[in-house]
Amino acid sequence: MEEAQTGIRLRGRLIDSLYTEAMVLADEARSYFDQAGRTERETLTPLLRVTLSCESLKITTRLMNMLSWLLTQRAVELGQIDAVDARAPADWHELDSDPAALAGLPKAAIELIDASRDLQARVRRIDSDIPDVMQPQSPALGLLSRLERAF
Repeated sequence: MEEAQTGIRLRGRLIDSLYTEAMVLADEARSYFDQAGRTERETLTPLLRVTLSCESLKITTRLMNMLSWLLTQRAVELGQIDAVDARAPADWHELDSDPAALAGLPKAAIELIDASRDLQARVRRIDSDIPDVMQPQSPALGLLSRLERAF
């Protein structure tokens, strides 16, 4: 039981860490696209401007999907959502980009794109490690588990 509790605590810390990282990356992306990205955008060709706009939407979509999944996992860890109910399939959009199109984008934009892809890959690995079929837990064991996590 102690080993299982340690695993739950470690997973909870990992979820919290990834959530914080996603929030920081979302703030960095917002800041870039609201400030420096606007200035850099003006130096691009019309096609690259469209590419940059599409990539900014992809970054936002990746981050919002990850944050949604991470918040759901935090709610499960806190006992606010039943793990079986939270196990709906994650909506991991495949938002690939043409490497040739990205080559002309500003370095800061490419770094944000790469960071969002890397973070999504790590979150997806955690999602894939969760068993697809979870055994329903008795209400008494569920309450006991929530009490153990709280104290």
